[in-house]
Amino acid sequence: MKRYFVEFAYDGTNYHGWQIQPNGNSVQEELQKALSTIIRENIEVVGAGRTDAGVHARRMTAHFETDAAIDCAQLAYKLNRLLPRDISVYGVRQVADDMHARFSATLRTYHYYIHTRKNPFLRAYSCEMHYDLDFSLMNEAAAILLQTDDFAAFCKTHTDVKTTLCNVTEAAWTKDADDAWHFRISANRFLRNMVRAVVGTLIEVGRHRITIDQFREIIASGSRSKAGESMPACALFLEDVRYDA
Repeated sequence: MKRYFVEFAYDGTNYHGWQIQPNGNSVQEELQKALSTIIRENIEVVGAGRTDAGVHARRMTAHFETDAAIDCAQLAYKLNRLLPRDISVYGVRQVADDMHARFSATLRTYHYYIHTRKNPFLRAYSCEMHYDLDFSLMNEAAAILLQTDDFAAFCKTHTDVKTTLCNVTEAAWTKDADDAWHFRISANRFLRNMVRAVVGTLIEVGRHRITIDQFREIIASGSRSKAGESMPACALFLEDVRYDA
């Protein structure tokens, strides 16, 4: 069996997340169905991670295995012809047998987009804020995440994760336009709902509803109930997945 990586993007608006669901359409299901149709055998794909319902991916990776003869360029072309318009394949490539879309990934990056003025062209992929935000203070709080190991306070409760430890290497707000910003965060791994909870808590800092010291206390508590609300999924993008090899 030969192993292949598929690199692709998707608009998650119409999907119940990446992972196959019993009662909802998923990106994984669409990709598996297209690959199985083209290769003419039952293909299963493993993704670099799980995105929740409504979350998008600008660059996602998945792997599959087959004994069939594969022309990578032709397969990518055929996938783009067969897949729905909200899923786009960048390329297919053969990789070493021990390369794993999820476990071999060394860095994942997410962006969360917000805008502070009503804009009909941003509303589908950015979260509109109805109050002033102190972005300098939000970046001061974001820097604390680089010194943090345990992110239990930002993890969705009642999940089956074995550890809440993550190594965050980048976390900062960047101005895109007069009324638009994005939060960029990179780490070796992310917990379920983590980015949206982090952003929600940073928004509380930006509104001066919690202080920097209180932000530290929330992290130290490990309690999800003390952190901010989870932000809407439509503004969250899996921006990139990196591999050493």
